[in-house]
Amino acid sequence: MAKFDVEKTKKDFPILHRQIKGKRLVYLDSAATSQKPTQVLDALNDFYKNHNSNVHRGAHTLGEEATEMLESARKKIRKFINAKHDEEIIFTRGTTEAINLVSHTWGREHVGLRGGVLLTEMEHHSNLVPWQQVALQTKANLDYIGITSDGLLKETDFNKIDKGHAIFSFVHVSNVLGTINPAKELIKRAHKSGSKVLLDAAQSVPHMPVDVRELDCDFLAFSGHKMLGPTGIGVLYAKRDLLEKMEPFNYGGSMIREVHLRNSTWADLPAKFEAGTPNIAGSIGLGAAVDYLSKLGMENVRDHEKKLTKYALERLEKVPKLKTYGPRDMKIRGGVIPMNYGEIHAHDFAAALDSEGVEVRSGHHCTMPLHTRLNVPATARASFYIYNDQKDVDALVSAVNKASKILG
Repeated sequence: MAKFDVEKTKKDFPILHRQIKGKRLVYLDSAATSQKPTQVLDALNDFYKNHNSNVHRGAHTLGEEATEMLESARKKIRKFINAKHDEEIIFTRGTTEAINLVSHTWGREHVGLRGGVLLTEMEHHSNLVPWQQVALQTKANLDYIGITSDGLLKETDFNKIDKGHAIFSFVHVSNVLGTINPAKELIKRAHKSGSKVLLDAAQSVPHMPVDVRELDCDFLAFSGHKMLGPTGIGVLYAKRDLLEKMEPFNYGGSMIREVHLRNSTWADLPAKFEAGTPNIAGSIGLGAAVDYLSKLGMENVRDHEKKLTKYALERLEKVPKLKTYGPRDMKIRGGVIPMNYGEIHAHDFAAALDSEGVEVRSGHHCTMPLHTRLNVPATARASFYIYNDQKDVDALVSAVNKASKILG
C-alpha cells in the first residue's frame, strides 16, 4: 500500500487550522486523545441528522437503520483487529471500562482460585487499580515484572510468568516510555503456565497492525478516542468461549432474554454485556475512524511514526539539560517521548511550550508507580500521530530551546 501524504492528511483535521496564543497549533498530545478528521465528524452528524433512533428495539425504519449502522461498525472493528466472530467485540466506554468488565466478572471468579495476578511496573492505572482491588477482595497474590533503566521489561523477572497466575495483564505499548512489549512471546509463555492474558492495547491498536488471533490474547482492550474516534466509546475483545461463561457486568435493558419477578436470563453475545442504550453515535464514529485508518494502512501509520520519533529524538537529545526516557531502538518504540528539562517541573515546562502553540501533556500520565521507578514526579510527554510531520518536530525543538532560555 502506498504511503500516505501527511500534508493532505492534515487538511482532514479542522482543529489543526487553529492558532494557540497567536501561534500555529502544533498538537503533540495524541497519546492522551487524538484529533478527529472531518470524515468522523460527518459520520456523527449524519447519524444524528438523518438516522437517530434507538437500536435493537423497534421495527420502524429509523430503528432498523440505526441498528444496521451500529452492527456495521462492530463488523469493521472485528476485521480491523482480525477477531474471528462479531460477537467477540463488546462496546464499552473505553479501555478503562473494558478492563473493569474483565476484572469484575472473570477476575473476581478466578483470581482467588489460582495463582493471583501478574502485572508490570509500567502499567497505566486503568490496568493496575482494577486488579489491585480484585487481589485485595479475593486475598490473592499480586506480583509485578519490573523495568530496566532503559525502559524495557526485566527479562530476569520473566520467570514469574511461569508460576501460573490466574491472569497476566500487561500493556502492549507504554503510554509514557513508548516501549513496545513482546506481546506474542509473553502471551505464549503465559499460556504454557495456564494463565489467561489481557492486553491493554490503548496505545497499540491506533498506531500499528494488531491481530488478536496471531497474538492469541484472551482479552484485549482499547479506546476509540485515541484512534480518531469519539470519546466515550471503546472495545473489549474476548474469546467467545470466555464471554459465554462470564457473568454480565451491568444489568438492565437490552442484556436480558427473559425477566420474571424473581429471576432473569441473559441475552446472547454481545448483548449480554451491553446493557442499556449503547453509545450508538460513538460506535458509528469509531467505525468511520476504522475506515479512515484502514485506508491509510496501519503498516504505513507505524512506519510514519517510527521515522518521526527517530527524527525527534535525534534533535531533542542535542538540547542541553533535556533528559528523555524510553528505549532508543525504534523497532520497539512507539511515537511518544517523555522528557524533563533540568530541575524545572514538567508542568512549568509544558506551559512554556504552550506559549509557543506546542501542546504536550505533563504529569504522571496515570502511571505513578512508573514515575516512582524513574525517580521523577512527572514528565512532559510529546506524542505523535498521522497528522504530525517534521515541521511539527522542528516547532517542538524550537519551543524547547526558547523555554530553556526562559526557564534557565
